[in-house]
Amino acid sequence: MQFFGRSGQAIKAAGIGAALLFSVSTSHAQSSGPFAGFDGAWTGTGTVSLSDGSTERIRCKADYKVAGSGLNLKQALNCASDSYKFNLTSDVTSQGDRISGNWSESSRNIFGNLQGTAGGGQIEVFVEANGFAANLSLRTNGSKQTVLISSKGEIRGVNITMTKG
Repeated sequence: MQFFGRSGQAIKAAGIGAALLFSVSTSHAQSSGPFAGFDGAWTGTGTVSLSDGSTERIRCKADYKVAGSGLNLKQALNCASDSYKFNLTSDVTSQGDRISGNWSESSRNIFGNLQGTAGGGQIEVFVEANGFAANLSLRTNGSKQTVLISSKGEIRGVNITMTKG
């Protein structure tokens, strides 16, 4: 199993960005508080597309906890494919239509941030980490969440779908 290298770090960052987007999507899909209804466990699968044209399946499990104020969300995300795995945490805050947050991947001591906007069931976010940047777009439909990530680096795209329960 490969744990290091540019491809692994880019996939981790993409997965992290996806996790942060999931946390934000429910905040704007619910009417009572920005993260209402999001607490709990989520699972899903997707694909990672590399610059050489190859793709790889990814499996993810997430646990989300909404802070008492309802404006902050803490999450833990564990994802794995056939060639790597990562364990991360994040803390996301919503202020009006602005979204911001930070994340860390504990086993590799990697961290980064995100900024963006949300509205009308669509979320657009820019994610940054050391040596990685990506644009993310999210659409929410009931209990299904779909995240699309695009980058000009070695990781060209990520497509993940998760469901609650």
